[in-house]
Amino acid sequence: MKLRIAILGTRGVPNYYGGFEHISEYVSAGLVKRGHSVTVYNSHNHPYQQDSWNGVEIRHCYDPEYLVGTAGQFVYDMNCLLDVRKRNFDVVMLMGYTSSSVWGQLYPKHSTIITNMDGMEWKRTKYSKPVQQFLKYAEKLAVKHSDYYVADSRVIKSYLKDKYNINSKYIPYGADIFTDFEREQYDVSEALKEDYFLLMARMEPENNIEAILEGFNRSNSAKKFKVLGDTSNRFGKFITNKFANDQRIQFKGAIFDTPKVRSLQNNSYLYFHGHSVGGTNPSLLEAMASEALIAAHNNPFNKSVLNTDAFYFSNATEVTHLVENVQRKAPEKNMVMNNLHKIQYQFNWERVIDQYEEFIIESYKHKNYEAIIADK
Repeated sequence: MKLRIAILGTRGVPNYYGGFEHISEYVSAGLVKRGHSVTVYNSHNHPYQQDSWNGVEIRHCYDPEYLVGTAGQFVYDMNCLLDVRKRNFDVVMLMGYTSSSVWGQLYPKHSTIITNMDGMEWKRTKYSKPVQQFLKYAEKLAVKHSDYYVADSRVIKSYLKDKYNINSKYIPYGADIFTDFEREQYDVSEALKEDYFLLMARMEPENNIEAILEGFNRSNSAKKFKVLGDTSNRFGKFITNKFANDQRIQFKGAIFDTPKVRSLQNNSYLYFHGHSVGGTNPSLLEAMASEALIAAHNNPFNKSVLNTDAFYFSNATEVTHLVENVQRKAPEKNMVMNNLHKIQYQFNWERVIDQYEEFIIESYKHKNYEAIIADK
């Protein structure tokens, strides 16, 4: 069965921003290779301005976020939905619900609506109490107006079952195994192998960047600490200012050159993953696939992916201990290989795309079967 599928809720493909854009890249192109017609909705401000990408049709919709800030995301999502209503899509897949579920009445009734339920956005500490309350409401609306649901973490799947008594399909993110070609992309003049620690994240409080860098700052380590991420927001400026006097800490900015990022992960002495909110995080899987030794924030999301194959920390003191004591010997190398095995057999992209295709077709058939029964 070949379907007409629309993907909404991201800034667009190819990825210049984050997780949902990352998975939309792979899933949209993968579904096209499997014979489906796929359209991804892009912000009109997206750097990629062509009308197709790897066989995926691109629809550009007006996005005033650059003028009015966060409120513009709601206008952008509305514009995308108004365009979707004009087209005969079999399935509409919404990546997240933060600024789209308020327009639930606009979801096309004739399409099968699938929402990737993201990762309990209302828990993010960057949001004020009123915003957190709104996000809880938006989550509730997403449940109400969607036909079927994807959870990218087993923790999210359990939460949705407990909170709303709905069944969701667990489909994680994926990652590609680190290749010999990518190993050759690394500029060895930038850093000798394993002479630095690494962190890659958006500059947000819930990513525990301050605790990680505070722990490193207190340590006696002679190694460098490279930080990848755009520091132009308020929290980013706060962090760069707080640690400006530590010459070991290097803020490298956001890097979207995947081979370079993966090489930096592969060559790091220890990769710190501080994310504490959300589902299966793409950068964590990329680090696992890149054969990085990982230290992760101690929370159910990270533990559900890494299990015992990582070091864990909860505060700056524990980060200092890891920085000063972790050795790269046989047991640690076993952690790396175990994580690589998970990428090969649980989190590889072909498997993820297969799961999306299977669930999309199953959901479409189920909804249309129910419609036939209702008409009788």
